Amino acid sequence: MVGAARRAGFAEGKVHWVRPVVVVGGGTPGLAAVRALGPHGVPVVVVHYDERDTAHASKWVHEALSCPHPDHDEPAFVAFLIMLAARYPGSLLVPASDRALVILAGHAERLSQAGYLVAAPSEWTIRTCLDKSATYALAEQCGVPSPRTIALSGIEDIERYAAAADRSDGFPAVLKPTMSHLYLAKFGRKWTLVDSPEQAATEYLRADEAGLEVVLQELIPGDERCGVNYNAYFWAGQPLVEMTATKIRNSPADTGSPSVVVSDELPELLAPGRQMLRALNFDGFANIEFKRDPRDGQYKIIEVNARHNLSAILAVRCGVNFPLLQYRHLVHGEAPHQSPCRQGVYWVDISRDVKDAMSYLRRPKYTVRRFLGPYLAPHVAAVWDARDPGPAVARARYSVKAVARLVARLIRRNRAATRACAELRGGRTR
Repeated sequence: MVGAARRAGFAEGKVHWVRPVVVVGGGTPGLAAVRALGPHGVPVVVVHYDERDTAHASKWVHEALSCPHPDHDEPAFVAFLIMLAARYPGSLLVPASDRALVILAGHAERLSQAGYLVAAPSEWTIRTCLDKSATYALAEQCGVPSPRTIALSGIEDIERYAAAADRSDGFPAVLKPTMSHLYLAKFGRKWTLVDSPEQAATEYLRADEAGLEVVLQELIPGDERCGVNYNAYFWAGQPLVEMTATKIRNSPADTGSPSVVVSDELPELLAPGRQMLRALNFDGFANIEFKRDPRDGQYKIIEVNARHNLSAILAVRCGVNFPLLQYRHLVHGEAPHQSPCRQGVYWVDISRDVKDAMSYLRRPKYTVRRFLGPYLAPHVAAVWDARDPGPAVARARYSVKAVARLVARLIRRNRAATRACAELRGGRTR
């Protein structure tokens, strides 16, 4: 919103020029960053490249720019950002997706020379976070509990995994990519549940054919409510600000990412969370996902997100504005301080949550009242906001287009099947 940006001192000629933030990636994490910064007078520029993005439609955006997709043309993507640096000199560059994170870290020196402050930890730290094999190896080294995991380089590794444990204990298991964002883009899910060595082999071969590395991991029992988040702004080995939360529902229900999360005081997460971030030499904001193992009560690490996560706006709603304190720290040198965090506030991604409603309502004793509970309690929505409806409208438009494409595909398939049947009947007649 240009008017808000000018009131913040963004317009040319102002003596007290406010440095803007360039958010790279307009998905849900990017939207959270926009809504965390814009109302506080920080000019926000959104660089987006995915048709599903919504952040660029927010009223708090000073300028929204479509850029080359980093997966299709990385050099053009980087060149676009360097060009943009001349328009917004001295701006803070904030990655809001894993793909953007990898590229910004890999080109951090060039981007810094162009004039950006790059809000990302070192390239080694980021790659260790994104590569699950490296994450679990580091967790083992520093004493943070993790699920039993084996990297797969062939079918024989699956046989080795099965032989190391009784068959009933080894499966079902989780086949998980080393790079989640690439697997999600290819298969539409973050991981795959496999019930047997045979199914694990099938899914491994599918991933291998797609050029993706995977690991096989024990399935920690317990539903999604055993999943928890440790969020922290870390600097020089110290946790400056922390916040914890519990997952309530996922979408898809069994293999997806969170659709409902609640702020929750979990002091037992602090020690392993801090231990892991110190081992990573982490500076900046991080979100670590753990799952409580009901067999031994331990919180076991699942993954580390080195950028603002899906439910980032929840912390803001609870009084802990991570994007704003990151901005003030990196741009103005203001040391962040822990502020009170409101507990029992829900974050809901409404459209994704409703889409998978029946998966939960089919569960024994999962009532409609239980499903609606987060909506009746204090909550914040991932996309919908009556004061800023643009992103929800953008998501609705994409959903309509997606449904239209699906219907068109089904019609084409039906017509092809009809033609094939007609040709087959004609051949028999002749």
